[in-house]
This record gives sequence, structure tokens and C-alpha cells, in this order.
Amino acid sequence: MATYVFKAMDLAGTPARGEVEADSQQVVSDQLKARGLIVLDIAAKRGSKELSFDRFAKLKAADLTVMTRQLATMVASGMTLLRTLYILEDQTQSKILKEALIATRKDVEAGVSLSDSMSRHPKVFNSLYVSMVRAGETGGVLEETLLRTADQLEKDDALRRKVKSAMMYPMVLMTFAMIVLIALVAFLVPVFAGMFKQFGGNLPPITKLTVAMSDFVTGRWYILIAIVVGTVTAFRRWKASSWGRPQWDAFRLRFPFKIGEVVQKVAIARWSRTFAALTSSGVPILHAIEITGQTSGNTVVERAMADVIDSVKGGGTIAAPLKEAPVFPSMVAHMVGVGEETGALDTMLSKVADFYEDEVDTAVKGLTSILEPIMIVVVGAIVGFIVIAMYMPLFKVYDQIR
Repeated sequence: MATYVFKAMDLAGTPARGEVEADSQQVVSDQLKARGLIVLDIAAKRGSKELSFDRFAKLKAADLTVMTRQLATMVASGMTLLRTLYILEDQTQSKILKEALIATRKDVEAGVSLSDSMSRHPKVFNSLYVSMVRAGETGGVLEETLLRTADQLEKDDALRRKVKSAMMYPMVLMTFAMIVLIALVAFLVPVFAGMFKQFGGNLPPITKLTVAMSDFVTGRWYILIAIVVGTVTAFRRWKASSWGRPQWDAFRLRFPFKIGEVVQKVAIARWSRTFAALTSSGVPILHAIEITGQTSGNTVVERAMADVIDSVKGGGTIAAPLKEAPVFPSMVAHMVGVGEETGALDTMLSKVADFYEDEVDTAVKGLTSILEPIMIVVVGAIVGFIVIAMYMPLFKVYDQIR
């Protein structure tokens, strides 16, 4: 069977495009006519011989957010879901999102619900997205739920960008320090080492260490690359493993220099915002708690949500297990408890999210003010160590001459 690309339209004039596997063009034409479509063009799909980097492409949060707002607007205007999906797949620039929308539209044409068809593409539509869409479909408020989903995506992306922007300067400075260190060790130290051989005598220990480092970098650089690659690979595998990720998440919460504090506040802000969005959209409470834990980005929070689920199943409250979880401050547990008592849980969770998003801003600024002088001291120490190591033998020779 071959793959054919077709262009058609229905009796209302709505365009239709897609791919079909069939034995011939005639079979494709018969299938389209049976679906009530007017065939415009059918052609055999040809594979591209160009090198493709699509497997490395990632979906941008902004693309998904814009698409979600457009979907909500068109659904609210009374446009049919199929026509809306056709329009979105035509104007979407992201290839990953376009492919997911095409597949979703085909499933909807076949009678599958929007949420079920989206759930078949977890790399584009995560469990949070699918659950909110499903709740909107069930409650008949799909456009409102989609707008809440877009708001959630925007706030989550904004929170992520805040942390990335704060860490950009220390990362650039550290990269610069490593480049300077390698350049000094690989190019400057060998020049001094040649001079030291002419002088003869014993070198200070600090100079011997520096010269040995230089010999290793220049003569066995391949071993250094293998060590770096092996360390990074092992770390990533450990962090992604079922036993390593909990250890890494717990360590991040205890990291010094206020980094652990920022990680905790980011996790709480994301948790409360997600929980508020799910409960306000009408997602069942147990399902909302489960999804909130899965999308929190931290296994410590996820395990705390498992205790909350057990408490709710047993007729208990959400706030009680939160008080026992060290990752949640007492203020969060008390506000959640008030929300449960007054029936305004989503409102309280939104207030918690607003508070901790502001706290993240403050903590990130404090973290930056701490890391900047530390990085400067580190760079100065690296350069100073090498300079002292190279000049100590020269001072020794000068003392002997004098």
C-alpha cells in the first residue's frame, strides 16, 4: 500500500487535507466520496531525501498557548470543532503542533472526543491539558476551560523563564571561567614549564600540580573528554531513573545559597496554580490531586500528593497531610484548610499561587545577588591560583640570584 496526499472540501465549502494509505488513487477517491467530500487533488506522497532534524525539535510553550486561546475563541464564536481544527492546523507554524492537530482532527472526524484524541499525543498535550479539556467537554464549558488552560500555560511558562533568566548570568560566568582555565592550562602553563626545565631544581608543590594538569590536558585531552561525557551521561541517567530522581529532587530542596529555597517556592507555586486550575474547571478532586502531583516537577511533592489521596479516600481532608509534609509551609496547609471549610478551595489555591509567584521573584533576585559575587570570587581564585603557581618558581630564582 502507498501513501497518498489529498485535497478536498465538503458541501459547505470547508477545505479538507490529509494523508491516506491505499492501493491506488481510485481507492482514495472512492473513500473520500463516501465521506461526502468533493475531491480536488490526489497525489502520491514522496519521501524527502533531505536530512531532517525534526526529532530534536521541541514544542514552544508560547505556540501551544496561542493555539489554545485561538481554539477557545473560535469555539466560543459558534464555529464547529472540525472547522476550527482545520483552521488551526493551516495557520500553525510549529511542525510538532501541526502534526498533532492533524492527527487530532482525523480522530474527531472519526467520532472520537477532543480530549481522547488529544490524549494520544502526550508530548504535546500533557495530562493536565487533557483533563481540563475533558472537564470542559463534560460540563459544556469548553471555551471557558480552554481559556483557563491558556492562562495556566502562560503562568507556568513565565515562572520557568524567571528561573532560567536568573541562572543565565551565573552559567555564562562559570562557562567563561572554564574556558579561561582551559586556555591558561593548555597554552600559558606549557610556556612556563619549558622555562622551569632550564632553571632546574625542585618546583613548589603548587607548581608541580599545575604543570601536571597542563600535561594531562594537552597530552591526554581525549581522556578528559571521555571523563566529562561519561560523568554527564551517568548523571542524566541517574537523575532520570526511578531511584535517582527522588534523591535528586530531595537534594535540590536542601541546596545551599538559597537555591533550595527557590526550588521549593517554584514547586509550591506550580502545584497551587495547577491545583486551582483543575478544581475550578470541574475536574474530580481525586483526579485533580493525582495530576497535580504528576505535573509538579518534583517527586517530593508527588509523594505528598499520594498521602493526600489516601486521606481523601478515607474521608479526611487535604490540609491534614499537607501539614505533615516538610515541603509545604504551614501557611499553605492552613489556607487550603480554610478553602475546604468555606468551599472556596480554588480561590485559596489561586491566592497561594499568586503569593509564591511573587516570592519566587524576590527569591530569584536574592539568589542572583548572592551568586554574582561568588562566581566572581571563583573566577578570580582560578586565575590567581595559576598565576601564583607560575610565578612562585620565578620568585625563588630571583631570591637565589640576589
